[in-house]
Amino acid sequence: MDDKFLKTKNSNAVHFKSQTKISFVRSLLGFLTPYRPQVLIFLVALLMTAAITLSIGQGLRFVIDRGFVGQSLNGLNFAVTFIMGAAVLMAVGTYVRFYLISWLGERVSADIRTAVFSHIVGLHPSFFETNRSGDIMSRLTADTTLLQSIIGSSFSIALRSVISFFGALIMLVFTNAKLSLIVLIATPVIFLPILYFGRRVRNLSRLSQDSVANVGSYAGEIIQNIKTVQSFTQETLEKKAFGEEVEHAFTVAKKRIRQRSILTAVVILAVFGALCAMLWFGGRDVIVGNMSGGDLGAFIFYATLMALSLASLSEVYGEIQRAIGAAERLMELLNAPVEIFSPSFIKEQAESLPAEIKFSELSFYYPSRPDIAALDTFDLSISKGKVVALVGPSGAGKSSLFALLQRFYDPQEGSISFGGCDIRELDLTSLRRQIGVVEQHPTLFTGDVMYNIRYGMPDASDDQVIEAAKAAHADEFIRRLPDGYKSDLGEQGVRLSGGQRQRIAIARALLKNPKILLLDEATSALDAESEKKVQLALEKLMDGRTTVIIAHRLSTILHADLIVVMDDGKKIAQGSHEELLKSSSLYARLANLQFSDRGSQQEAKTLDD
Repeated sequence: MDDKFLKTKNSNAVHFKSQTKISFVRSLLGFLTPYRPQVLIFLVALLMTAAITLSIGQGLRFVIDRGFVGQSLNGLNFAVTFIMGAAVLMAVGTYVRFYLISWLGERVSADIRTAVFSHIVGLHPSFFETNRSGDIMSRLTADTTLLQSIIGSSFSIALRSVISFFGALIMLVFTNAKLSLIVLIATPVIFLPILYFGRRVRNLSRLSQDSVANVGSYAGEIIQNIKTVQSFTQETLEKKAFGEEVEHAFTVAKKRIRQRSILTAVVILAVFGALCAMLWFGGRDVIVGNMSGGDLGAFIFYATLMALSLASLSEVYGEIQRAIGAAERLMELLNAPVEIFSPSFIKEQAESLPAEIKFSELSFYYPSRPDIAALDTFDLSISKGKVVALVGPSGAGKSSLFALLQRFYDPQEGSISFGGCDIRELDLTSLRRQIGVVEQHPTLFTGDVMYNIRYGMPDASDDQVIEAAKAAHADEFIRRLPDGYKSDLGEQGVRLSGGQRQRIAIARALLKNPKILLLDEATSALDAESEKKVQLALEKLMDGRTTVIIAHRLSTILHADLIVVMDDGKKIAQGSHEELLKSSSLYARLANLQFSDRGSQQEAKTLDD
């Protein structure tokens, strides 16, 4: 590989390593940055409500000292009016605080979900070889929902509790320094179990989320392949296996719940123990005349406020730890390295280049199989407008060529050129727009016919879609569907036959109008009638385009301009059908197996003529 490509990829890898060192907290703050005004107003409302809450303690002191003890009606009126006014202001501040933090929770979780999905769709296929789709979906849905709940609720409670705790502590010191010592001594006793059990809750939360993701992934796979499960009568086995997955997730969840329960119980015991001590010492001081009843009432209020703040912290600390686990899982996805990307400087646009392909000394190993060569020093040149067929046994490397040409991967050695330009020097989107693919089992999306064909060119008009369908010999059966072009095809196009799905895929490729066409066993799974219709559509699609065909059925590629025989990632022969029968023992063996009976021989002769 050229030095400039290695430098670019190495710099990208270094960038990723530096990114992973950034804490998830800073990553989350990055998502909050665009909403600074909302965050600022929220913080002002939070501080205002905290200050008002603390002032209520002084109102309580006025009620006792000036109203009850001083026997002053004016003093009582002033104190009650003060408390009522504070309550009104606190209600307004709480509304603003709650609305904004809930809005921020929804907004940030939506932004994270969008950012993660946008990043995922640009990742190379090898990432999905080692990461299950169910786990990725769990992170996109369950983890972002959890994060939204934490940011919109638990985080606000935690921040309010911290401010209230320290504010109450300061007011305690001003109210009675001696009793404050009891609080200062009790505080570490309360915080230590929060830190200890909180760390354990965090680890268990991560395991719990992973186990729930496993449950979803397992269920998704079984549902997706339900026909196979029922065909092999494995319903009982799958029920048992799924039950075991659910029980494992429940076991992990029980451990997390137990740790959170212990944490809450320990904090409550420590808090009320300290409160009882303060009541005893404070009560003695009031009895002997060293402090007023109002001061003791205010002190108890602040101490209670501290206790409630700690209790709230112990409750939400576990939730925050769960959010940390969810954030870590999301940031792992968000920071997954993009290994296939466009160069910083683009010399040529693929649209302006001729549809000529050249594979030069190509060697490639899949990331998940680094010791097995998928391609080994492969060479091949394909001229503009030619039809080239790739044949050979499974595992010969045919599909790997398609993957490399579309830059799903980059080769470890050698290069691929498009119109004389290395495809790594081309804009990735521009390159892929020039390539159309029709697979043996085409991918259709949940949606109507119009949507699936228009996927080839999203801005195409309805008339253009219909013209593409007619060219693909699909218009006739589409119009027979219940709602015509607006008929919903179901998940993965399950409401269509194999031949119908193929013709929808061909129409989509026609609408895309690519320069290069890749056909991957496009007719091998069809009956004779469907194959003929698809073959007619393919002839229309191939007209004037450079075409590369993967085929196991030799009868479908006898008229190719060039047939390339592959085995173990190498090109072992190339030529016409007749030439290869004489020069390649592998091709001759494949032909003999397929054309062994007289009928097949006649078919081969007819096609060859």
